[in-house]
Amino acid sequence: MTTQSDKARQFQSFHAAGEAFIIPNPYDIGTARLLALAGFKALATSSAGYAFSRGLPDNAIGRAQMMMHLAEMASASDLPVSADLENGFGDAPEDCAETIRQAAAAGVVGGSIEDATGRADQPIYAFEASVERVHAAVEAARALPFPFTLTARAENYLNGRPDLDDTIRRLQAYQAAGADVLYAPGLKTREDIAAVVGALERPVNVLMGLQGVLLGFDELAALGVRRVSVGGSLARAALGAFLRAAREMRDHGSFTFTSEAASGNELNQAFATAAAKWGGPG
Repeated sequence: MTTQSDKARQFQSFHAAGEAFIIPNPYDIGTARLLALAGFKALATSSAGYAFSRGLPDNAIGRAQMMMHLAEMASASDLPVSADLENGFGDAPEDCAETIRQAAAAGVVGGSIEDATGRADQPIYAFEASVERVHAAVEAARALPFPFTLTARAENYLNGRPDLDDTIRRLQAYQAAGADVLYAPGLKTREDIAAVVGALERPVNVLMGLQGVLLGFDELAALGVRRVSVGGSLARAALGAFLRAAREMRDHGSFTFTSEAASGNELNQAFATAAAKWGGPG
């Protein structure tokens, strides 16, 4: 049986190996198991993907509900799971620290804290407050009995503030505060990604799947990116196919979408294999 400490050390080693890897983002137990069977070596949750699966917009899931989701995802397979912990579910540094402790108790071995407030009038926390929040999360992570991989996120680009200099300044400060991985979701150009990677000394995560961003994995690896995630893109891809199928039935009375659907036999076999390998999740 793979213990949480085993998973934590595995996940830590992936970042230290010097080779880039993809960490895809499932949104429920079934998609987590399919990705594990596909051969990926670690998974990351998606707050948006999970919210959509619950019929809610992103950032509408509370901490208690999110922790139940993390427990399901951590037990779905034997892969290490890193959690999208949004802004730590609160403004105060202690909120971030408590979220790290609860996430670890739920079974994940890593997680991200972002500097977005969730408020339209002030979308990004002030610099000093952002650093204090990361520092508190780091302290909570270091107090755990296993190496929790903490990712610090600078959210400027996802909040209408494409300020590369401020983004790099923030990531450098989060690095100094002890974050293990740095992440600025929303970077779109080769030049911006290279600038961020070059300004930092720790592994950088880059988000792919945004509209108009077509860089491939090999190209990102060549730029020095260590980890590539896709956020809510897998959930949006699945829901996009669902909506196209629904519109086809409604508007045309046809069912050609079924030609691209996974077969029941394929899915039954995959989930039977997963159940035999990992047991019932939960």
